[in-house]
Amino acid sequence: MTKMTYVSALDVAINAVADGEVKDKLTALRAQIAKKNSAERKPTKAQVANEQVKADMVSYLSEQVDGKTAGEIAEVFGISNQKASALLTSLVNDKAVVREVIKRKAYFKVA
Repeated sequence: MTKMTYVSALDVAINAVADGEVKDKLTALRAQIAKKNSAERKPTKAQVANEQVKADMVSYLSEQVDGKTAGEIAEVFGISNQKASALLTSLVNDKAVVREVIKRKAYFKVA
């Protein structure tokens, strides 16, 4: 089953309605929503800054012989543990960093 979006819901409604005036309004609404959804969005200032921090994290981890915890990395970069953990998780999802758990502690290394 496909995801139900406003555009697909309006498609169903347009096909179900017989009244021409209502059909025209729904078609115009569908065009507005489709135009809004297709708009190109640029990243926010925080997203751009986070990309730079993530690149710095990868270069820092590539210099390290053994893995580092999120807390140790947070201290180096002067950010909170939560932010460091979130950025490292993003790097793990991008396959740039490997997460390894030793004695219930997560260590991060370059892939």
